[in-house]
Amino acid sequence: MDGLNVTYIGALTAGVLSFLSPCILPIVPPYLCFIGGVSLDDLEGESDTVRAARVRVISAAVAFVLGFGTVFVLLGAGAAMAGNFITENAHILGPIAGGIIVILGLHFLGVFRIGLLYREARFHVQSKPVGLIGAYVVGLAFAFGWTPCVGPILAAILFVAGSDPNPLVGASLLGTYAIGIGVPFILAAFALGAFLRFKNRFRRYMGAVEKVIGGLLVLTGILIMTGGMAEIAFWMIEAFPSLGKIG
Repeated sequence: MDGLNVTYIGALTAGVLSFLSPCILPIVPPYLCFIGGVSLDDLEGESDTVRAARVRVISAAVAFVLGFGTVFVLLGAGAAMAGNFITENAHILGPIAGGIIVILGLHFLGVFRIGLLYREARFHVQSKPVGLIGAYVVGLAFAFGWTPCVGPILAAILFVAGSDPNPLVGASLLGTYAIGIGVPFILAAFALGAFLRFKNRFRRYMGAVEKVIGGLLVLTGILIMTGGMAEIAFWMIEAFPSLGKIG
């Protein structure tokens, strides 16, 4: 499906918005400290010990991102493997999936609140690093633990992934979403002090990000229900042929 290529841009954007959302952004520093086995004070200064701690945090961050990326990629491949079923029953599943996504979008817009989407898991900073394997496992847990929170966005991407029976398409689409979350996470590990300053300044905009996510989800849900998403994708490919080369 050529029009599906356009959705890689959307998946990447959705990943970045998920990272900036109230679900993820506030917990980035504690997670980095947890998987690196350090405190924020341990990362201040320019001594050899501090530099070693920074390298440990960065390495753990990469392993952590690979962990939750693995889960998302497998979810994407699984959705694509169900592609034939979704395609054959699109006239039934489309309105249902679209309606659910609209409801979840209204949650983000604040029309009403769904308590399950506020569920989260927090870790306490420990004195010893969990190691690269441990960081990878924590990344796996992160993907499952935060699925209710990022679930509305994930559901929309999974439905699109399921529209193509090729597992590689679904895996790469969800992998792109994971990159949207993972790259900022790793960048935060490289410059945690600067990230903390950014987070404090950006806090005032988190509500706006949530509203943007909600609006995009409502629009996506409506397009899925009406079949308009495919039409827009093909129109964009015709209007901007270079987009067809993405993905």
